[in-house]
Amino acid sequence: MKKSENIHLNFIAIFIFLFPLYFSCQQPAEGSGEAKNESKDSVISVKLPAIESFSDSIDNKPVSIFFLKNKQKMQAALTNYGARMVGLWVPDKNGNLLDIVAGFGSLKDYVSSEERYYGAIVGRYGNRIAKGKFSLDGKSYKLDINNPPNSLHGGRTGFHSKVWDALQKDSQTVIFSFVSPDGEEGYPGKLSVSVTYRLTDDNALYMNYEVSTDKKTVINITNHNFWNLNGEGNGSINNHELMIAATRYTPVESTLIPVGIAPVVNTPFDFTRPMKIGARLDQNNEQLKFGKGYDHNFVLEKKNTGAPELAAVVEGDLSGIVMEILTSEPGIQFYGGNFMQGRYIYKNGSRDEYRTAFCLETQHFPDSPNQPAFPSTVLEPGKKYSSETIHRFQVAK
Repeated sequence: MKKSENIHLNFIAIFIFLFPLYFSCQQPAEGSGEAKNESKDSVISVKLPAIESFSDSIDNKPVSIFFLKNKQKMQAALTNYGARMVGLWVPDKNGNLLDIVAGFGSLKDYVSSEERYYGAIVGRYGNRIAKGKFSLDGKSYKLDINNPPNSLHGGRTGFHSKVWDALQKDSQTVIFSFVSPDGEEGYPGKLSVSVTYRLTDDNALYMNYEVSTDKKTVINITNHNFWNLNGEGNGSINNHELMIAATRYTPVESTLIPVGIAPVVNTPFDFTRPMKIGARLDQNNEQLKFGKGYDHNFVLEKKNTGAPELAAVVEGDLSGIVMEILTSEPGIQFYGGNFMQGRYIYKNGSRDEYRTAFCLETQHFPDSPNQPAFPSTVLEPGKKYSSETIHRFQVAK
């Protein structure tokens, strides 16, 4: 055999040996739409939104998408349009990664949707303010009436519609920041706002909020994720089991403005023990009629330490995924997807059908600026609004 032929055969042998090793180590480029993650038993494919679908600008401000990933292969996709979560992939009982946050596959879909709050940070005031007005120190303020006859989630051009500045600190952390000018949507004070999303290696998602102001104002911001623990758009959420750490809630009048605080005992609002979400929806209850189901604030049992405490636990009936929510906030709004109509297509191709997602928004109470008995939402210059909410994920035992 000639020397050149020998070298050629050796090269082929080395190539055959290294070829499979090379491709077993490769990951698709970030934003390519698919990432392969090694689990204990199998290789899992995860479809991620494409970077190109979010590479645009609004009012000359660039929009992009950011990906987070922890050592347990949990992943998140976020965009600085509305500082919102686009998707969140967590392991189910079979070790497969499921996307449990409903969202859209492009910036265009978010901008064109009439359901503006998917995954977004909402403010200046999350939830409703009665008749779009309140007073501070004897001065009256008028807000946008975008949910007649009330103001909802900061108005039509609230935080959900803004392009935030973004800093991806590392592979597990992204910080969004935004300055809201004095008088925006009728609210007093120039606000400096920051929201930090962080994945930890024990499969927890941290959301930290900080706000400062140069004038006395009111503030109540939260994240508005739409959840389905069986996977985005994967059927009704009515068989999810829900526990809320609240013996009281705030019943509402017909326009969903609170009318005080009442006990949950002997009502369909008693989730102090795990209960299927849909188990009591057919009861003849005035509050369920007003909200067309659940759309109510719960008064959390708190020790008032300022640290996050357990607020709710939800389990997906098909996936076995368990989500624990801890928060420093005094309340949590439970919305059961009562107004979903199948009008919009999610990033996986499914539709937002009736009650196929739920929201659990950690918050101060609705209409607090007009209800002195509720925890105050007033923020003064020189002081800082700080809030923390943690979502912890595991599989049911």
